[in-house]
Amino acid sequence: MKMSTTRRLERLHEQYMNGDLSRRTFLGLTAAAAASAGLSMPWMGRAIAQVKEVRFDGWGGTVQDAIDKYAIQPYTAKTGIKVVQGTFGDENEIITKVKTSKPGDFQIVHSSGVNYYIKYVNAGMTSEINEANIPNMANVLEPMIAPFRKLTPKLSAVPYDYGTTGIAYNTTVISPEEAKEKGAALLTDKKYAGKIGGYADMTTRVWYAALATGQDPNNIQDMDAVWAKVRETRDLARKFWGSGAELMDLLSKGEIVVTDAWSGRVASLQDQGHPIGYLDPPGSYAWMEDMLVLKGSPMAECEELINFMLEPATAIAVAEGQSYPPSLDPTKVKLTEKIEKLPAFDPTGKMEALTFADPIYWAENEDAWTKQWDRISKGA
Repeated sequence: MKMSTTRRLERLHEQYMNGDLSRRTFLGLTAAAAASAGLSMPWMGRAIAQVKEVRFDGWGGTVQDAIDKYAIQPYTAKTGIKVVQGTFGDENEIITKVKTSKPGDFQIVHSSGVNYYIKYVNAGMTSEINEANIPNMANVLEPMIAPFRKLTPKLSAVPYDYGTTGIAYNTTVISPEEAKEKGAALLTDKKYAGKIGGYADMTTRVWYAALATGQDPNNIQDMDAVWAKVRETRDLARKFWGSGAELMDLLSKGEIVVTDAWSGRVASLQDQGHPIGYLDPPGSYAWMEDMLVLKGSPMAECEELINFMLEPATAIAVAEGQSYPPSLDPTKVKLTEKIEKLPAFDPTGKMEALTFADPIYWAENEDAWTKQWDRISKGA
């Protein structure tokens, strides 16, 4: 009996190492088989060493509240694995922390798509996900996965949601007709001097300056005109905000009446009854977010958590809570009416109506443009 059990344990171990069994299934089967035969294999101590917690870092506010309530808490209740959470307002903060930490200190990051993915890749921070352990990836939009796979055929991240950075405006001051007519030019309209806001982020400032000067943000020909427009917005602005919570506070209190803004945060304000309109002008900045697993993370547990987060019922609840459409393909998964009405939602599943940043183009210009933005933001 011991010989046959030994062979069974070895086969189970081989299946586990090949990714054919989840960690939990593997542990359950091996524990039962070994106990019945009184056996112990050399690798069992390492394999059965329980991971008791996973680290997750996200954007805080309504977005993280929704993930915590509808995904993380139910995951912990189901598995017993605690999820330690951290927050950040700017993803560059977390990248700096990861660079100065030990592998495994930070594990899953709710990251800002391929523009940031390439930074983690270039810094050697990424892992290799076993996609067989995340079967719910079968429902994820292929147009969202493809840009990641172009950078790393073996993925370190799974797309989770998407949205746009459009124009938010106070409808008691600015009519929908005026907003549609002026579009990105609202951010430099002298009529609203001292009541204009904007995200304190190089990518957003350059993107909207490019649109305001009639240029393609993925192929800018006149950077002098872009920087002049960035300065113009800076001089007219009341404040450049640094987080979604700050954006919502400024708009809800009427301290600003127009700003570039994240679609989901605007939807949350609208749900709360605030008089805020939203417009995606042609070429507005579209983005996707992903669950990024960093190098040194407990892979099986991270994969299990992400798969749980992608369960249709879970992903739909999170999407409704954070007001961003999920990465689920609407041609494969029936989504709710609330999600279908969210800003930026694409009912086709093709993502062709959204304009994403070219990660290679932006990575090539990142350092130079960031230095110039830093100078301008300080008054240069």
